[in-house]
Amino acid sequence: MAYDLEEQEQIATFKAFWSKYGNLLTWVLILALGSFAAYNYWKKHQRDQSVEASMLYDGLTDAVGANDNTKAQRIAADIQSKFKRTTYAQMSALAAAKAAFEAGDLKAARAQLQWVIDNGNDEYKSVAQLRMAGVLLDEKNYDGAMKLLSGEFLPQFSAEVADRKGDVLVEQNKITEARAAYVAALAAMGPKHPGSQLVRIKLEAIGGTAPEAPKAA
Repeated sequence: MAYDLEEQEQIATFKAFWSKYGNLLTWVLILALGSFAAYNYWKKHQRDQSVEASMLYDGLTDAVGANDNTKAQRIAADIQSKFKRTTYAQMSALAAAKAAFEAGDLKAARAQLQWVIDNGNDEYKSVAQLRMAGVLLDEKNYDGAMKLLSGEFLPQFSAEVADRKGDVLVEQNKITEARAAYVAALAAMGPKHPGSQLVRIKLEAIGGTAPEAPKAA
């Protein structure tokens, strides 16, 4: 096929460009396609993991509902081993801790809560620390509970932290400090918080006076 002079110049320019950069562009394209394929595989893997973890978690909730602590611990360990990076792993540890606590297995409850503290995100970690403080309170490890409650929590848990501190301080017979903690809890909760009435009862039981709720405008 005959080409005019302009077309021949364009072909020559393309050949020169390809000779210089063609190999590089080919590798860039291969890497881009490889990255895209890897991303799609990763997303599919994540979806598959979530589905499998969800099925195991359903079995865990059934075990908790049936008060089968042994089975609950086994399933939770399975989820944490296979699906550590999923939210279900954190949820399973909290559920298994509850099952263990209700079965009187405080050692297992502590182990599950510690797993969340070590591996969970900030929200689940805050929940686990609060529950761990409750376990330590039941074990009469008051210093350990207060140390844990003095650690870092997300701001939205400030009321629950103050409330739990009040519980520990009451057991230590530090009534003045306990009153202050309950008052702080009520201030952080606000009058519409579902737990505020219980905190008021605890405060009044140790001779404290709950602050008056602000009047509606």
